[in-house]
Amino acid sequence: MSKKKANLRDQDPHLARERARYESPLPSREFILDVLVKEGVPLSRERLGELLEIHEGEEEMFNRRLQAMEREGQIMRNRKQAICIPDKLDLIKGTVQGHPDGYGFVIRESGGDDLFLDAKEMRKVLHGDKVMVRIIGLDRRGRPEGAVVEVLQHVNQRMIGRLFVEHGVNFVVAEDKRISQDILIAPGSEGGAKPGQVVMVELINHPSLHTEAVGRIVEVVGNFADSGMEIEIALRKHQLPFLWPPDVEAVVKKLPKKVLKKDLTPDRVDLRELPLVTIDGETAKDFDDAVYCEKQGKGYRLIVAIADVSHYVQEGDPLDREARSRGTSVYFPRRVIPMLPEALSNGLCSLNPEVDRLCMACDMIVGSTGEVKKYQFYPAVMYSQARFTYTEVAAMFEDPNGEAAKKYASLLDPIQRLYTLFKVLLKTRAKRGAIDFETTETQLLFDEAGKISNIVPVVRNDAHRLIEECMLSANVCAADFLATNEHPALYRVHAGPNPEKLESLREFLREFGFGLGGGDAPKASDYATLLASVKARPDFQLIQTVMLRSMMQAVYSPDNLGHFGLAYDAYAHFTSPIRRYPDLVIHRSIKAVLKGERYQPGNWKELGVSCSQTERRADEASRDVLSWLKCYYMRDRVGEEFVGTVSAVTGFGLFVALTDLYVEGLVHISELGSDYFHFDQAKHQLLGERTGKRYRLSDRIRVRLVRVDLETSKIDFVLADQPPAVAKPHAAPKQTARSARGKKTPPHG
Repeated sequence: MSKKKANLRDQDPHLARERARYESPLPSREFILDVLVKEGVPLSRERLGELLEIHEGEEEMFNRRLQAMEREGQIMRNRKQAICIPDKLDLIKGTVQGHPDGYGFVIRESGGDDLFLDAKEMRKVLHGDKVMVRIIGLDRRGRPEGAVVEVLQHVNQRMIGRLFVEHGVNFVVAEDKRISQDILIAPGSEGGAKPGQVVMVELINHPSLHTEAVGRIVEVVGNFADSGMEIEIALRKHQLPFLWPPDVEAVVKKLPKKVLKKDLTPDRVDLRELPLVTIDGETAKDFDDAVYCEKQGKGYRLIVAIADVSHYVQEGDPLDREARSRGTSVYFPRRVIPMLPEALSNGLCSLNPEVDRLCMACDMIVGSTGEVKKYQFYPAVMYSQARFTYTEVAAMFEDPNGEAAKKYASLLDPIQRLYTLFKVLLKTRAKRGAIDFETTETQLLFDEAGKISNIVPVVRNDAHRLIEECMLSANVCAADFLATNEHPALYRVHAGPNPEKLESLREFLREFGFGLGGGDAPKASDYATLLASVKARPDFQLIQTVMLRSMMQAVYSPDNLGHFGLAYDAYAHFTSPIRRYPDLVIHRSIKAVLKGERYQPGNWKELGVSCSQTERRADEASRDVLSWLKCYYMRDRVGEEFVGTVSAVTGFGLFVALTDLYVEGLVHISELGSDYFHFDQAKHQLLGERTGKRYRLSDRIRVRLVRVDLETSKIDFVLADQPPAVAKPHAAPKQTARSARGKKTPPHG
């Protein structure tokens, strides 16, 4: 009998892997699942242990393995605590995505349609929780509807919100509006917080069908109206690391203040005699890149020198672990949360003017037609001759005899050579077929009191474009270098439009009599050709916006799928290692190839996912802060009229971007007039059933501001020629609205 059981464990196909990992190997997860499948019925913990011959000394470790499998949804227990396989129970694993109105969805881990959760089911969970659900039917809109069977993982342990009191009960309303449940504060756990203050709450008990979430306040962040509070909220809401751990500070203290002689090893090329310069924005303090150009035969030699961060940040040390956790620097108005401590980001690594700095050089020979003929990478030491701003360099381009040119007379020739090369590179970009969407970025201007004084567009000049083209060239070389040497890399991947988005775009274009070339697999050049052909049309902005929305999101991945928008077969981020972790990974990979070694940061695919997630997290946090600041800027302008453009069309109304203020708000569908308006997703429009009135993406309309809600960062407009149904200047206080929470239902129709 014993021999038979022993033989069963010996049949584990992953036994060698488990032996390599553990001194006393357990049955692998895969083998445990195989045994459960073969038995064909739920098994008690004891019976499963008997089948796998788990002896007394293995009990604790085996239980841990089962618990881990249960947390990840590989197995679950029924009401009798028997171990089951979820697929046999027709259960689906996914992540809860909450909605501010109380309902939610489960995003399937395996892909496929999202499952709708009504408000009752959402009382059991919080946004972000990992769950097992069972399909129970279809909701009134025909969507598959689910019921939560088990919560695999409660993701939210801490959250930021505001403290309120009603009828003697303390509760916190989360700043993340996808968490619609209130968090009750246990008596005596207020932490000294006062009603209305912004606090961090730690959950003691998670919600269930019959009980609310309970927590205790662990930090009083401050008053809601305090200056800079919008950033403090965003940092905590999006769980952005912003404090330096003690071990990181200890490493920073040991770093030198300048380049040391011992760093100038024989393999490091001395570029200090070349007039390398940095060109950045007026407020920049971390300088990643410097450039230099010289004429060489009929072509050019272009050197892009990038801060050698990997020399100071070693794989696996506290600096590296923290940088990997942050993933990217996060830029807010008037504040930056850097990926690396300032001693590095603004000091030792930054290519500051008139000091020696270590760098990694991409040394390229560019032909007369703009193609990179050959390139090489090498570690170097450089000395930046000047810290230029884009404005200064653009002025030198426009007027070689102007004030900026006279100020930097000794550097005028190399700057002019860069400009000549830039014009050559632009032609190559057009020939390659890269897509150039015309988008407007904005900048918030503040007065001496720290209040927003204006919102202005950021005008890109030729100096911006010059640096962009130089960085693109270096990034392409980095990707090519690693691909050619068959070394793993994190590529910057931008896939072409998926079939659904492509068909939607083609259907839209047919309304205008246009077609997109390329059949089922269009190239960037097909997009660029179409854009060029419609540029003179009055509805150009509409067509460009729909084309832009057909694109996929760029991500980091070890799988080289090319960059669709830039029309590159291989592309990687190499030029910003001070502020982006993927660039640091690319530097280490290039150095490994130069030394005949291989760099292995762990699981490349998981690293790509992590870097993509931290990038999105930073973008979301920045958007939150900008939205709140724009609301604050508009709060005293209720009642005023503005001209705007329809920036998005939805089933519940129109989003309108104000032409001169670059602020966006909603015109609710109920404010469009006395008619039934129907949403046409393919045509990006709302159409009146009786009147035939049409509101379409990019239409110019005049609106009146009727409501600004600082708590939700929402702005409401009505059409200027329509009297407002409700014109409240401010939102109702949250503490008077608690009883209404959880009663909202999703829109049906």
